[in-house]
Amino acid sequence: MINIFEVAETNQMIEKENLDVRTITLGISLLDCIDSDLDKLNEKIYVRIYEAAKDLVKTGEEISREFGIPIVNKRISVTPIALVGGAACKTPEDFARIAKTLDKAAHEVGVNFIGGYSALVSKGMTEADRIFIESIPIALSATERVCSSVNLGSTKTGINMDAVKLMGEIVKKTAEYTKEEDSLGCAKLVVFCNAPDDNPFMAGAFHGVTESDRIINVGVSGPGVVKTALSKVRGKNFEILCETIKKTAFKVTRVGQLVAQEASKRLGVPFGIVDLSLAPTPAIGDSVADILCEIGLEYAGAPGTTAALALLNDQVKKGGVMASSYVGGLSGAFIPVSEDQGMIDAVSAGALTLEKLEAMTCVCSVGLDMIAIPGDTKATTISGIIADEMAIGMVNQKTTAVRIIPVIGKGVGESVEFGGLLGHAPIMPVNGFSCDDFVNRGGRIPAPIHSFKN
Repeated sequence: MINIFEVAETNQMIEKENLDVRTITLGISLLDCIDSDLDKLNEKIYVRIYEAAKDLVKTGEEISREFGIPIVNKRISVTPIALVGGAACKTPEDFARIAKTLDKAAHEVGVNFIGGYSALVSKGMTEADRIFIESIPIALSATERVCSSVNLGSTKTGINMDAVKLMGEIVKKTAEYTKEEDSLGCAKLVVFCNAPDDNPFMAGAFHGVTESDRIINVGVSGPGVVKTALSKVRGKNFEILCETIKKTAFKVTRVGQLVAQEASKRLGVPFGIVDLSLAPTPAIGDSVADILCEIGLEYAGAPGTTAALALLNDQVKKGGVMASSYVGGLSGAFIPVSEDQGMIDAVSAGALTLEKLEAMTCVCSVGLDMIAIPGDTKATTISGIIADEMAIGMVNQKTTAVRIIPVIGKGVGESVEFGGLLGHAPIMPVNGFSCDDFVNRGGRIPAPIHSFKN
């Protein structure tokens, strides 16, 4: 049983070490909203979201006050819209109308973000999927709180290279459509390999078709807590280091478990998972890169970085699994550049490159995340970067993702300010050699041999 005394033990973490519950995310199935009439579909979607989520923000605030635990975001994830809208939407503009309905509902119930403007095309695309994907730049430029994701590959099915090529073009168009906001739309767009159904974190959250009608997922974050704990064992061996990370992750996850159970009980919604992810913020002392430095590196990106990150990721998961029976989502360490001041410092110092970040994604929880690149980067180059990351996920049977931002009008040496949790970032150089012929081949990269386990 979890009780208030366990929370009291974490007061120091909350007050001085940036421990927070990053999000309560309410997953809502929209499958029963499907209708061939677009007006009726939008009406059903709005009513369903409003009725399901009208008490979410109030409940989160009540739990936060009663237990003294900061709950930073309240969010909603819905069934992938490519599935929900396929019968009614015949043009990209039709799908964009649904995005506006989602945005209106999110504003009405007061949540920070709504995810699920998504498509699942790891093996092939229907005509509805293609139309949906072409709508993404329109949708993200016309909404404030809508987040979009597309799953392009999996260990079981391989990589849909037609979709990879298309998404390179879509990322570039989204940047163009939102260039007046420093291409901010791309910060709300992520592509996946092996996307999990139960991810509470944006921009990749959607309500999986295997989930209940409604579900509560909680995302917990605590890089500052881990760094502080490690500062007390400087110079100690790896066994002590690992035990310290595990014990800290255990305590952090218990806080998430408590919040999830309370939210589930008060909203009358089943509890899904706790996602224990060391997701940084731009705040000083809330950095995954700083943890790597505490482990013994001068900067993130120095030799030994991948090994240190692998250790950190594994111990965080081991501690979390002991604390809750339902740890899921992306659990582990995130390495977004713009949202982590330590990562920004490493890039500025020349210690961290795009290629080193790609190597680090082999052992962390997500992938190339919140990376600003020159606005004149070709769409095929973006597709090549996506293909590399999808291959890492496919072969290693793990979730990988790309959230990359070609900032229109800016180049290497400049920086971009996104604000809030999205932070700021230096524009990173990209390998300029062509991959056009590779990207333009079309078709599908087959699944690896170890995928055949039936």
